[in-house]
Amino acid sequence: MLNNFIYFLRFTDLFFLKKFNRQPNYFRELTISQKNFFELNDSFFCLLHFPDFLILSAGMFIVHFSIIHFKFFTMPDNNQKRVAIITENGFEEVELTSPKKQMENAGIKVDILSTETGTVKAWNHDHWSIELPVDKNLADANPFDYDALMIPGGVINPDKMRINKTYINFAKDFMESGKPVAAICHGPQLLIETGLLNGKKMTSYLSIRTDLENAGATWFNKEVVVDTNLITSRSPKDLDAFNEKLLEAIREGVHEEV
Repeated sequence: MLNNFIYFLRFTDLFFLKKFNRQPNYFRELTISQKNFFELNDSFFCLLHFPDFLILSAGMFIVHFSIIHFKFFTMPDNNQKRVAIITENGFEEVELTSPKKQMENAGIKVDILSTETGTVKAWNHDHWSIELPVDKNLADANPFDYDALMIPGGVINPDKMRINKTYINFAKDFMESGKPVAAICHGPQLLIETGLLNGKKMTSYLSIRTDLENAGATWFNKEVVVDTNLITSRSPKDLDAFNEKLLEAIREGVHEEV
């Protein structure tokens, strides 16, 4: 059973688009003139042509018509969340793969974004390890297309990102949007460069505590710290708590500063 459905009704030269989900009191209506074909991203479509009219009452459809044409087709679910993971070579392997797996298991679409082309290489404790495919070049990515941002740590990865304006600007857009931003271990180093950490409650790997405090953050020695849209953790040992709060934040969506 699909969570959402859309139907199109034609009355003379107007089309009426209604979209319902399982909350019966929620709907959205658009009027589109002089169209015989609709291309709307990330939706399920049902296209109906009626010569007459339709009566809608108490959630039931009572239709007086003869069907001229019926067609339906599917596209990706409009309600599927999308998360961007931004990284350079040298990310700590488990700090990317663990959150990514948890999000995908929850039905979330996860894209790895990087200025590297082809693949990015992980670091595992004291040696290079796996390579993962880059889904999109960061320069071509739009923060508007994503519901949350996740930044893995590793010593090498954040140090490279924090001197690259493409990463800095992408992270800054998310911080300003109110969408969830999650960073673990050394990952918060990138956020320092946004200039938006003053007054934030955070944690991180112990060695960058002073850097965060110098940027105006209040540092806590906790497995996970949540401050409105910002989620931070100390190290891989905190991944269970980090992943749990990340998934909660993605479900809740945008947070507005009070």
